[in-house]
Amino acid sequence: MDRKVVTAIVSALALGAGVNACSSSMAEPTSGAGQSAAPSAAMTTGTAPVAHTELFDKDGKSKGRAVARPMGDGVHVTGDLENVTPGTYAIHVHTTGTCTAPDFTSAGPHWNPEGKQHGKENPSGPHKGDLPNVTVGADGKAKVSSHIMGVTMTGGTAALLDADGAALVLHAGVDDYKSDPTGNAGGRAACGVFKAGL
Repeated sequence: MDRKVVTAIVSALALGAGVNACSSSMAEPTSGAGQSAAPSAAMTTGTAPVAHTELFDKDGKSKGRAVARPMGDGVHVTGDLENVTPGTYAIHVHTTGTCTAPDFTSAGPHWNPEGKQHGKENPSGPHKGDLPNVTVGADGKAKVSSHIMGVTMTGGTAALLDADGAALVLHAGVDDYKSDPTGNAGGRAACGVFKAGL
């Protein structure tokens, strides 16, 4: 066979092998190292913690649930009360994540990392834990929705989930939004400890 023909055939075979090798190395992997894994729970839900609580009265009866989550410049608390006598009641975030019946004083005072007085109508207030009153309908239910500005879920000096945690307390009376330290809100009718997660 003519030497030029042989040389051309060998060159063509070498070029083809190189192209195949290159194509194989550039293909996207289908499994194993280097492949993007399915999003983890942290990736899909975000790394900022969320907390939940269920409120119980002194007899252990559930009075509702709430969730606290980071939002914008603070923490947003939403929830649903149930099995509550119709009327208007104070509801506050308290500084300690302990709810010991029957009086729930174990939850401590209102959450107050800035050392202010109670009430949005108090010139020296409010506490971070001062939430708006809730009105319970004839069906024994009410919605809770309140934004707490300037706080975090974790980290810093105003964290809901700090070393001793926090609790959500439903009071027996109405908050007058100005009397220190509790707004004349009466006793503690139900209490729930905030726990990380949903």
